[in-house]
Amino acid sequence: MRSDAEPQVHPSAVIEPGAQIGAGCIIGPFCLIGPEVVLGDNCVVKSHVVITGDTTVANDCSIFSFACVGEIPQDQKFKGEKTRLEIGPRTRIREHVTINTGTAGGGSLTRIGADCLLMAGCHVAHDAILGDRVIIVNNAAIAGHCIIEDDVLVGGLSGVHQFVRIGQGAIIGAVTMVTNDVIPYGLVQAPRGELDGLNLVGLKRRGVARSDITALRAAFQMLAQGEGAFQDRARRLGEETDSEYVRNIVKFVTGHSDRSFLTPGQG
Repeated sequence: MRSDAEPQVHPSAVIEPGAQIGAGCIIGPFCLIGPEVVLGDNCVVKSHVVITGDTTVANDCSIFSFACVGEIPQDQKFKGEKTRLEIGPRTRIREHVTINTGTAGGGSLTRIGADCLLMAGCHVAHDAILGDRVIIVNNAAIAGHCIIEDDVLVGGLSGVHQFVRIGQGAIIGAVTMVTNDVIPYGLVQAPRGELDGLNLVGLKRRGVARSDITALRAAFQMLAQGEGAFQDRARRLGEETDSEYVRNIVKFVTGHSDRSFLTPGQG
């Protein structure tokens, strides 16, 4: 699509004064685009979409019918303060998805990264930060203040508790409640989320070297069965490994967290 093409706006759509619509955008019937919205180039907004608030949508995004993007948080502490939502390029937001802006107490920003896919009926709450290539499957919910790192997949009908961090490359099974932090490359499943192994399928699909996968397997066993507290085991891993992937786990576990961790064999 030409990046200098005039936007195509259906006559029934409402574009409020102040909204910025990028070149090549297509806005379908009965949409509402608020006065502080910035749409990048070549975005496609299907029919009956609401985009409001101080919301910036980067180039080449698609937003499907009945999505509501940029509304105020579902947080009773919110008092109308100025907060924002940012959505990265090439992200796809499917039908009935809801994404809220941030709160002053949580950093005032909700952010969705590049190349994400939010499937039908998902919710992303205030102050959540999603990395790149995150997939949220149908009717899953990400609570406020969560951090979802790159390449994470959250299964359908799952819920992620507020302030939880999910590390890079992890996978959350369907119908799972995640109440504690999940290490990078972890596999979480069961109704009350249990750390049940590594996301080996995802690692192989991304072309991770066999030596790194072997190192991750050994690291997981040490985290599961080693001596001392979970954080102590992680620190020892950092002293013993040459694998960048294992170091990512160590950095994640030894960093700041507002929750405890899901550990092997425990919900």
